[in-house]
Amino acid sequence: MLDIKFVRTNPDAVKENIKKKFQDEKIPMVDEVIEFDAKYRAAKTRCDELRAQRNKKSKEIGGLMAKGQKEEAEKIKAEVKAMADEMTKLEEDEKTFAEEVKNRMMVIPNIIDPSVPIGKDDSENVEIEKFGDPVVPDFEVPYHVDIMESFDGIDLDAARRTSGNGFYYLKGDIARLHSSILSYARDFMIDRGFTYYIPPFMIHGDVVKGVMSFKEMENMMYKIEGEDLYLIGTSEHSMIGKFIDTINDEETLPQTLTSYSPCFRKEVGAHGIEERGVYRIHQFEKQEMVVVCKPEESKMWYDKLWQNTVDFFRSMDIPVRTLECCSGDLADLKVKSCDVEAWSPRQKKYFEVGSCSNLGDAQARRLGIRVRSKENPKELYFAHTLNNTVVAPPRMLIAFLENNLREDGSVAIPKPLQPYMGGMTEIRRK
Repeated sequence: MLDIKFVRTNPDAVKENIKKKFQDEKIPMVDEVIEFDAKYRAAKTRCDELRAQRNKKSKEIGGLMAKGQKEEAEKIKAEVKAMADEMTKLEEDEKTFAEEVKNRMMVIPNIIDPSVPIGKDDSENVEIEKFGDPVVPDFEVPYHVDIMESFDGIDLDAARRTSGNGFYYLKGDIARLHSSILSYARDFMIDRGFTYYIPPFMIHGDVVKGVMSFKEMENMMYKIEGEDLYLIGTSEHSMIGKFIDTINDEETLPQTLTSYSPCFRKEVGAHGIEERGVYRIHQFEKQEMVVVCKPEESKMWYDKLWQNTVDFFRSMDIPVRTLECCSGDLADLKVKSCDVEAWSPRQKKYFEVGSCSNLGDAQARRLGIRVRSKENPKELYFAHTLNNTVVAPPRMLIAFLENNLREDGSVAIPKPLQPYMGGMTEIRRK
């Protein structure tokens, strides 16, 4: 959410930003926000004036009554009542106008970073850099589910009977591999100075509205019927929500956190949810990284975060690339974002395995995450928040199995992962 003062003084810049995101239908909202904001401030100013006058007049009444000037006192009482009635109406107007402003401000997109490429959708995202040499082996690489089934490691049919499409059972060595990757990711981030968390897997509605746009919320979140609780789509939701309505001393920043959680997503409108594979599913697990920092440090942390994911995948010899998200592919709260994509030898192309985002002060402004200046303790300002995926099986499993598959059907276990697999150097077909 933008600063209302910025919208008030820079309406053309806000409109131009909306155009860059190809959301022209939102342009009229800028003028509407300014109009309702002016009405709100006028109502508030008038209410404050009346309140001061009423207080002054109320003091006069006591003095007049003490002097026996009852008639004059009654006249002033009538004036005070009229003021009170007008104030009641003005206070109602304040609430109405403030709500109108908020409703529009919540959907006007954040100002994107000048470095973001302009494009309408993800087809216009821009490759930044490749890490590792993508290899296509001489032998045919099977579909990822076929690889898992060759190890008796997945049961989609049973999952469809218990839960429907978009769910799976993992078992045996594949299930162990899944858990080992998450454990390795946890320790990888702890070694980089991040504090490990296991957060709540459900959050209140006010936190949901604070961490994401309405469109994302509608397409992703599962609501618990009859309660003000939502299943999280990523642990970022809980971790940023942890700081709601807090004032953080400047010297406590940055907060660098890494968190594990299951993730639940409706995937409304998602392509391929009916497919046999596990690329897009309703439930998965993920290791996340979250940073809360001072505004001047967010660009630096953005580069550190995506590099962490690249380094993690490269430690297991999986080729990856980074892809800059264009303006039309950015969620409304994001200032800048890039995807990390892993190489698929079977498809002979890269596919998304993580996403790194700088949200500026958008989430902090919505959730009231403020920072107390060290130099001037009376000065409060909004923090910047960032998040990035460390790893999210089972997509990671697809990349891992395809890139470590041997011609005889066995899968090599890279050295960093071997301690988590009980010393195993490979897994072989059952």
